[in-house]
Amino acid sequence: MPRDRGGALRARAGAALTPREPARRFAYYERLSRRDQAVYRRSDAVTWLPVADASALAPVVERLGAALAREDAAAVAVASAEIAGRLARALGAPAPVVEVLAVRPRHDWGELHGLYTPQPEAARIVVWMRTARKARVVAFRTFLRTLLHELCHHLDFEVLGLDRSFHTEGFFRRESSLFRQLVPEAGPADPRRAPLPPGGGPRGRSP
Repeated sequence: MPRDRGGALRARAGAALTPREPARRFAYYERLSRRDQAVYRRSDAVTWLPVADASALAPVVERLGAALAREDAAAVAVASAEIAGRLARALGAPAPVVEVLAVRPRHDWGELHGLYTPQPEAARIVVWMRTARKARVVAFRTFLRTLLHELCHHLDFEVLGLDRSFHTEGFFRRESSLFRQLVPEAGPADPRRAPLPPGGGPRGRSP
């Protein structure tokens, strides 16, 4: 069963990372059921995922960047799985299975960067390392953010204990919090600038 640690994470979040103004709700919020709106608001309330000793992952993050630079798919997959697994375990979640595929699928709304699928035995994250249009290797920061984005869906279920994983402002802030802990020089990011994927959400399993 998912572990509901949302209250503990909110307590550790810190006022500086909690929006002083009311959180912006994406348009699809109004189309949700009352139950799902409550899940959405719970997601919005958690803006930071503190990782103990995140700096210990720096060598793995560097290996990921180097593997992307030399277009080594096998090494990209190994580093991606280690990053996702160690972050998940540090936050009290089981490690997901991570698969790195070649060229992103294309749709009428754009390219699919990553995909999270919860499964009974082990959740699965898929990330594509080449763009659909020109089959170029994805930039390091974009690839890492995609990996962390899909991991955040996993953490919504396994750490926050949510029934759905919605794209909320809180969700994007959690993604950014992980990225800034792994890449400290990235500096603060504004989740309001993050593009909302088509449909907005949700991801994952039914209650």
